[in-house]
Amino acid sequence: MSATLAPHPAPTRTPTAPRRRTRILALPEARWALAALVAFLAALALDLGGAPTWAFTPLYAVAYVTGGWEPALEGLRALRDKTLDVDLLMIVAALGAAAIGQVLDGALLIVIFATSGALEALATARTADSVRGLLDLAPTTATRLTDDGTEETVPTGDLTVGDVLLIRPGERIGADGQVLDGTSEADQATITGEPLPVVKRPGDEVFAGTLNGTGSLRVRVERDPADSVIARIVTLVEEASRTKAPTQLFIEKVEQRYAVGVVAATLAVFAVPLAFGADLTDALLRAMTFMIVASPCAVVLATMPPLLSAIANASRHGVLVKSAVAMERLGEIDTAALDKTGTLTEGAPEVTDVRPLPDSGLDENRLLALAAAAEHPSEHPLARAIVAAARARDLPIAPTEEFTAVPGRGVTAVVGGHKVSVGRAEAVTQGEDGVEAVTGREDGATVVLVVRDGNPVGTLALTDRLRPEAAATTATLTALTGTAPVLLTGDNAHTAARVAQATGLTDVRADLLPEDKVNAVRDLQDSGRKVLFVGDGVNDAPALAAAHSGVAMGRAGSDLALETADAVVVRDELATVPATVRLSRAARRLVQQNLVIAGTFITVLVVWDLVGHLPLPLGVAGHEGSTILVALNGLRLLRESAWRSGPVQDSRG
Repeated sequence: MSATLAPHPAPTRTPTAPRRRTRILALPEARWALAALVAFLAALALDLGGAPTWAFTPLYAVAYVTGGWEPALEGLRALRDKTLDVDLLMIVAALGAAAIGQVLDGALLIVIFATSGALEALATARTADSVRGLLDLAPTTATRLTDDGTEETVPTGDLTVGDVLLIRPGERIGADGQVLDGTSEADQATITGEPLPVVKRPGDEVFAGTLNGTGSLRVRVERDPADSVIARIVTLVEEASRTKAPTQLFIEKVEQRYAVGVVAATLAVFAVPLAFGADLTDALLRAMTFMIVASPCAVVLATMPPLLSAIANASRHGVLVKSAVAMERLGEIDTAALDKTGTLTEGAPEVTDVRPLPDSGLDENRLLALAAAAEHPSEHPLARAIVAAARARDLPIAPTEEFTAVPGRGVTAVVGGHKVSVGRAEAVTQGEDGVEAVTGREDGATVVLVVRDGNPVGTLALTDRLRPEAAATTATLTALTGTAPVLLTGDNAHTAARVAQATGLTDVRADLLPEDKVNAVRDLQDSGRKVLFVGDGVNDAPALAAAHSGVAMGRAGSDLALETADAVVVRDELATVPATVRLSRAARRLVQQNLVIAGTFITVLVVWDLVGHLPLPLGVAGHEGSTILVALNGLRLLRESAWRSGPVQDSRG
């Protein structure tokens, strides 16, 4: 089963499927929102520039129509179903503002609502794109072996349990199954998150969509393709996304009662005085004043500017929070769950220890250079890490001859006239005296043994490098939430324990499949916790969708993880995660302040209008003044100090 480099052609890899990604302007909501925004900005420029009314009024009208027709239609449909939502109330408020000459304010409300709807539609479409694209990981065809040993190419959808597949080097595995014959290594990071390929021998389990290494395998299908792990990931993401779909901003949760109350009160303010003989014009004016001062413009702006300012501030520091709802929910979390590979670690192996054996005649640099020379022709991640370590020390890498890679065991080459073998210690140290004490450690490192002319000469230890800020981040999250984060990983228990020890974590759950991560998150949430999950891979996507808030590491994150998460750490700076949580909590406190301010203004103006006589211009001035005040208060979070400052708050902060 060995594979020599020279005589064999390069492995044939399954072609990469074209990336499915909805364009922004392919969505009608985005096109209408863009038209409304362009018309509004053009009208605003003319308005502020002193142009005549006839020049900018039609543009404001275009903004009203293009941005408002869809929410108006949705509001009317809701009204037909005997419900009244804030969309229709916003349209009425915008038209009311226009009726009393506040055309700019009404247009601004329309544009805000249209843009929000477009962003929500885009987020939904992109998530659907990524879920569909996940299915492209699995090949569309597979090589099936018949009873007489001949080969036939069949669609993977036609495979049944018991079929035997031939998996050639470099091919993606077509179905979940068990290895019958052959030895190879499978890159299954998409399923388990393990950073290194896993050796596969007869009896081992393999997963659909994972990439076979340099060996050839015969695999018996153990699961129907519709029930494969990769298919279950799709199902889990879709189910979790549907569960989170009804999530709304705090103010939207009371919109029905507020909208009904304002409409009912406005009618009462108009009808009751008429019933007692009041003048029609006076009653109408009082009712219109009441509707203006009681309209939720200030309440809406009390909520949105702090959250949007927090989103803008976070984006300047490399964190993309996808919506106001997502920003609000980040501040509510009281428990953190973290993936290991690509999250707490960088997701790539590095040489952390070089140990020449006694009497080998080699020092650290010569041992590393010898191993790097033998590994240089290999494409294995461990080989690349060893070569990179040698180059980092400026060590010369000698040319090799007769290079041979044996799947699951390592490589052999002639270096400087010596036969050198480099392979995982557990695969090549059987019966080697004096080596067990060096290679028998269980600290989560991958130990590689270097053998020269049949004699062991030393070992190299490789680990997935911990992010420098990992320990500080877990400590900050502990202080923010009041509980230490939970480590959820598909990697093995030894490796997980090493990372947990380095980061101060005690609740460690290893060897998890994607559905196990989802179950762990749901168990925490069933106990009353609001969970923040941080991950990066396809295998993390279901947990990201199921968690109260999900944050994806962006640099190496899969498309599905990036689209499923509520926020993306674009620059892979783990320390920005707790900083964003703090910023969200600051935004929530400002929202509460603004709601008090807006509520106070509305109450005073409404009581004045009902008990006394509130002049319409004064009512408009008070209404607009409260709107401006809460908007400016929310914009405080745009300051750089808002990101840096602020003491750590516990989960109740």
